Amino acid sequence: MTREVLLIAIKNDSRKILERYFGYTSFFWQQENVIDCVLAKKHAIVIAPTGIGKSLCYQVPAVMCNDLTVVISPLISLMKDQVDSLLRRGIEATYINSTLSRNAREARYSELEQGSYRILYVTPERFRKPDFVHILSGRMISLLAVDEAHCISEWGHDFRPDYTRLKEIRQLLGNPVTIALTATATPVVQKDIIDQLGLKPDDVKTFHGGIDRPNLSLQIEEVFNDDEKLDHILCIADKYKGSGIVYFTLIKTLDAFGELLSRRGIPHFCYHGNLEAAHRSSVHEQFMQEKDTLVLATNAFGMGIDKKDIRFVIHADIPGSIESYYQEIGRAGRDGKHSLCALLYNENDLLTQMEFIRWNNPDAEYYQRVHSYLSEDIEKISALGIDWFKRKLHSKNCHDYRLETALKMLDRYGVIECADDIYKIRVLSSLPPQLLDRNYLENKHRNDLQKLYKLVQYVKHTGNRKLFIKEYFGIKDLNPV
Repeated sequence: MTREVLLIAIKNDSRKILERYFGYTSFFWQQENVIDCVLAKKHAIVIAPTGIGKSLCYQVPAVMCNDLTVVISPLISLMKDQVDSLLRRGIEATYINSTLSRNAREARYSELEQGSYRILYVTPERFRKPDFVHILSGRMISLLAVDEAHCISEWGHDFRPDYTRLKEIRQLLGNPVTIALTATATPVVQKDIIDQLGLKPDDVKTFHGGIDRPNLSLQIEEVFNDDEKLDHILCIADKYKGSGIVYFTLIKTLDAFGELLSRRGIPHFCYHGNLEAAHRSSVHEQFMQEKDTLVLATNAFGMGIDKKDIRFVIHADIPGSIESYYQEIGRAGRDGKHSLCALLYNENDLLTQMEFIRWNNPDAEYYQRVHSYLSEDIEKISALGIDWFKRKLHSKNCHDYRLETALKMLDRYGVIECADDIYKIRVLSSLPPQLLDRNYLENKHRNDLQKLYKLVQYVKHTGNRKLFIKEYFGIKDLNPV
């Protein structure tokens, strides 16, 4: 069989799979080209907007192969939804993460060992578990899909240290064909993704789905106080009938605006990290199922939101980067109809974001102090709680949130476990070199400030804002809209 005939056969098979399992009669944007690349045993990076169907680029090949496809994702909250959707389509899929009970996890381990499942979703942290690695060593892995691939890069906006182990993980899996997918990756991050995967640039084909969504209208409104912000929110909600999301940086500001809307009799939901898990789940469920719903939220809301008729997304505060902004506006207008993305810019809000950046970038001395306390005074910390710990670190400044960042990073690097429960934390190892490297940490801080500055440039830009975003992500070959 000639190569041309083989490619035609592959295309015909992939289209049959698309229609049989997913209900579509044709592919969208470059999906078919990506699938052809993967089926030809070549590595790929896919950069395309949220909600455009990137997951089909590995799900279709997974169905066409007899072996296991491993999908690495940081989003535990999405795994169940993705697996449930695949199961409804008759595709054998499962996930293994920390939400499972021990019995459920062991049952899935056993099923994996016996050859069950075509697609397995896991977090990169799962590869710390020797029993899990042992079970996968007995399976043939045909494809490794890395979702949210920007998490690989220390220069990305959501760096996760375990993603830097992906070269090692690929080797553990037998160096399978790899596809990395993200909605947000600058040229620097794209290069870093290839390097961290242990691949050579010439061995990887990059596919751009573009970033433009023609139905989205991008607007910037300069405001000088909260009264003006409220007026804009009310005006937009009245004009754009349908569901909407209003993003806030601070929970206290969100709650204050919630009170103002309640006084005006405007129905809405509030969503943020201080709510009970059951409450957050209820808000998520109602937003997805009901029509014409308005939610005020922090950036904790949005992952897994695939509601087609979101007519507007408002940023009541400036976000921290173009990457974050772009991901969040991507939740609007997935039905292809006109939708508004409005950013209400108050220069004073920059101070809040700069403080967030400081909290997100503890220096080496701070990490050493936290680790020292955890190693020497863990019993006191477990008995007296996080407020006592903060007082020891920050004197009387209780509004310093570097500790939360430090605990999260120590957990991600495997230095501690149970970071989410101060009363159960255990120290497992010494600090890694990265958290002791002053130059590395200073560069990371500087990089975050530069991202914020770039967003301010976007706000002040008087030309085509969609073209500005394209150029930021290194997409200069696509026609501006």
